[in-house]
Amino acid sequence: MYNKKSTYAEDFINHEEILETLEEARKASKDHQLALDILEEAKKAKGLDHRQAAILLLNEDEDVTKAIKDTARAIKKKFYGNRIVLFAPLYLSNYCVNQCVYCPYHQKNKNIRRVKLSQEEIRKEVIALQDMGHKRLALEAGEDPVNNPLEYILESINTIYTTKHRNGSIRRVNVNIAATEVDAYRKLKDAGIGTYILFQETYHKENYERLHPQGPKSSYRYHTEAMDRANQGGIDDVGIGVLFGINNYQYDLVGLLMHAEHLEATYNCGPHTISVPRVCPADDIDPDSFDESIPDEMFEKIVAIIRLAVPYTGMIISTRESQKVREKVLELGISQISGGSRTSVGGYVNEEEDPTSAQFDVSDHRSLEEVVYWLLELGHIPSFCTACYREGRTGDRFMSLLKSGQIINCCHPNALLTLEEYLQDYASPKTRELGQKVIAENMEFIPNPKVKERAGDYLEKIMAGQRDFRF
Repeated sequence: MYNKKSTYAEDFINHEEILETLEEARKASKDHQLALDILEEAKKAKGLDHRQAAILLLNEDEDVTKAIKDTARAIKKKFYGNRIVLFAPLYLSNYCVNQCVYCPYHQKNKNIRRVKLSQEEIRKEVIALQDMGHKRLALEAGEDPVNNPLEYILESINTIYTTKHRNGSIRRVNVNIAATEVDAYRKLKDAGIGTYILFQETYHKENYERLHPQGPKSSYRYHTEAMDRANQGGIDDVGIGVLFGINNYQYDLVGLLMHAEHLEATYNCGPHTISVPRVCPADDIDPDSFDESIPDEMFEKIVAIIRLAVPYTGMIISTRESQKVREKVLELGISQISGGSRTSVGGYVNEEEDPTSAQFDVSDHRSLEEVVYWLLELGHIPSFCTACYREGRTGDRFMSLLKSGQIINCCHPNALLTLEEYLQDYASPKTRELGQKVIAENMEFIPNPKVKERAGDYLEKIMAGQRDFRF
């Protein structure tokens, strides 16, 4: 029985409810007026439920699709303005005991070179990332209780936070590691992590078990209930996502939205982020072997619908996607992107990507500065802000500020200030000139006069060489 407040996986991701939702959406898919009514509801920026979202997804009318995207653009601007947060993944180890059929880390892959970074190697990777200008990392590791125990992850987080180089420092470490127990989540919280991220991959239980034949990750229930245990362990910023292309996208989008509804209903705080990766080439993995891939147009529509349904959530897209695709979805809902990424273990010190230790092939190979300049040209504000995390504005406290519209007095000025830090410390003259023009233009949009005045004072201090005012 469907119960979004239950902490039992098959209740809040209920198979029969998803099938019924999709069947009703198919029946209503040609009802033009119903779609327009749902879009009017979406314009209130309070979100849509999974049934409303499914109706929009299955409606194939071109005018409706255009209206979906137009509404998504407006909601994205309302909640996130023109700010785009930048981050980079840091791969610690590709040792893994799972046998996930879509991931080259799977235990049976004998071609991949297994690598685990020492703490000194991690420090060197962090310095390389700092020298690019990064302030926010997403820590990645395969699931292996012998090679990658929790103690190794915790030690690595400490190494990352305590590594300082010139003006560089990593101010937020988000963690994307395997599902674990409540006590382990408490330790991750105590270690100062930002967001705990875990992709469901697919919400279809039967297909999930087929795609994860062996290993700890093979337990659908244990994996699906991980975010409940994370919340019980004190982690109130969690990030969810599916791997589009390995299962029917309609089913998984509905399941993803039901998971968001469950978190909101149960913990009064929905997902801090939603990621939208698509399966892509990697060692030992051919995406053509999966027959559920989705074209770019449908991918754009999915991003837009997530923005309508969960207007408050941050949305993440990685360098899996090309520059062209990333540019289109930025305005539709994406608020965080990676830049200058390496998906191999040790890939930042060894500048040439090592395909024998990478998790997937990167489509966008540009440097961080190239991505920053591109964002500036598009009219976005590249942001390196981590202030909410460091000032304790997490979970429902962050969400209340976001939903009320007050977050602009924090995020907008901090985006400008951290951009100025980047321009002073890392940018070429060409990027600095364009960036400072964008900063000057956007200072005018800080709504609170006192905040605007204080931001102006901080800008002068940054240009005078002072750093790190908890931005």
